[in-house]
Amino acid sequence: MQDSTYDRMKWANAISRRPSLEAAVSEVIEQAEQALKVPADLALVFISSAFASDYPRLMPLLREKLAVPHLLGCGGGGVIGMSQGQAEEVEGEPALSLSLAYLPGVQIRTFHVSTEVLPDLDSPPNAWTDLIGVPQSENPHFILLADPFSFKVNDLIQGLDFAYPAAVKIGGLSSTGALGGSNGLFCDYRFYREGTVGVALSGDIILEAIVAQGCRPIGDPYRVTAGEQNVMLELEEQDAGAGGSKTRTPLEVLQKLIQGLSEEERSLAQHSLFIGVARNEFKQQLEPGDFLIRNLLGVDPRVGAIAIGDRVRPGQRIQFHLRDAKASADDLETLLKRYRDQAQSGKSGAVGALMFSCLGRGEGLYGEPNFDSRLFNHYLGSLPLSGFFCNGEIGPIGDSTFLHGYTSVFGICRQP
Repeated sequence: MQDSTYDRMKWANAISRRPSLEAAVSEVIEQAEQALKVPADLALVFISSAFASDYPRLMPLLREKLAVPHLLGCGGGGVIGMSQGQAEEVEGEPALSLSLAYLPGVQIRTFHVSTEVLPDLDSPPNAWTDLIGVPQSENPHFILLADPFSFKVNDLIQGLDFAYPAAVKIGGLSSTGALGGSNGLFCDYRFYREGTVGVALSGDIILEAIVAQGCRPIGDPYRVTAGEQNVMLELEEQDAGAGGSKTRTPLEVLQKLIQGLSEEERSLAQHSLFIGVARNEFKQQLEPGDFLIRNLLGVDPRVGAIAIGDRVRPGQRIQFHLRDAKASADDLETLLKRYRDQAQSGKSGAVGALMFSCLGRGEGLYGEPNFDSRLFNHYLGSLPLSGFFCNGEIGPIGDSTFLHGYTSVFGICRQP
């Protein structure tokens, strides 16, 4: 009779706060291997930028002690892992997080891509599949870790969306945090300072994303009726009382909206006002998670125009948003509740998760440690969770993938 242990996906994580890299490596390997109990197929490692001078030493140390065929990781301003069954976010201190995954029936393809070899955005899909080495027919999902300074991350994301439109793509940009230092990327026991490292996972695996952008909507949605590139020139507001609609300049809409806010909200709007662009043109009732949050870059009072950090086109719906600790917590809680309720109505088999969180979140935003990760465990159970604090987060909104800021992206791995 076949041991069912080898039929099911397994995932384990360990985190170490030891200031010695050798001691931290030994501790996480021993604890993760003891928890996994079967040979791992994939290792995911995240190391604090407090160890930045030791980045070149990490891969030789892991190769000496770890017999895992595929490895992916990077450095971060903070790292996330599991300690005594609880998620822990270590910010500004030495830490090393190691996840080991046993993935039966899953095809694993790791890769490193440099800017020089990126196809042109006008290239056909096969240029991107040839770059990654995975055919479209395998329906892969992607974990991507990139250097923020040397790589055209948005070009890669757009290319992968073009070649693999059904694939979930999550990840983040490596970061140094307040301690400074160099960025580091790791792929199959090799150390890189530039480009993007990633892994394509296909076969008997499902990767699902929760993208918490940390904002709450204010006012009503409006439809863009005139705009050029990233500048909104005219908005249409629905006038339910008159049964019709009315067009205004974006600045007029914003001024009217600000007048109706509380004193606390008006104060917040001075520095934490954002624009949400709806990604689904056909959905009638827009909910948290339906908007792509972008920065408000400036206004032109002469014509009442507002410039935002993305392209807009007539027909798109937008809504103004505010961001603070409460809005961030409420947004994440809403999305986690929704995912949990969907899971209880049919989904099962979640074994592990990844968290890619902005350096602007964490204890600096909430005033307490471990907020996002503990909230995740509260709603989805003590899934082994690992990740890092990023210079930008990669995750889907609607049918497209974007580079975000001030966001926590969770990737949940489960077996069909």
